[in-house]
Amino acid sequence: MTQDATFEEGGERPLRLMAADVEDLQVISSLAQDAVFPASEIKWLAADRRFAILLNRFRWEDVPQAERRGRDFERVQAVLLIEDVAKVQSQGVTKGDADTILSILALTFTPGDDGTGRLELTLAGDGAIGLEVESLNVVLKDVTRPYVAPSKQAPGHPDA
Repeated sequence: MTQDATFEEGGERPLRLMAADVEDLQVISSLAQDAVFPASEIKWLAADRRFAILLNRFRWEDVPQAERRGRDFERVQAVLLIEDVAKVQSQGVTKGDADTILSILALTFTPGDDGTGRLELTLAGDGAIGLEVESLNVVLKDVTRPYVAPSKQAPGHPDA
């Protein structure tokens, strides 16, 4: 019988990270890399100036422990929340389609004037989501217990 992993087994707590500068965002970007989600899990609440995605995040931080123990790699559902969003643009994203599965490659920030800027979510397959923000205010928060990654493998990025 296969059983999902638990935070207690690793002595870990769910991730809850905040980014208010480029260095913080690099950490969130590395931990969100290869997260997958259906396009239907993208939500932009324009009136609240809030953008969120419910992700199935690969647990990069757990890879050394999984390899050491000879157990399967894990994923966890997490929310990527971006506040102070003034505008959202996308390319190569079919909005609201539950059959379209997207994958995050990186999050980058290009500063503008007075703390404003553009946050870019680069997606696999030449897709992208661009957010015009009044400040860099990003949260990545795990919201479920880890589960065995369906592929049981770490994502790979073959050289082009």
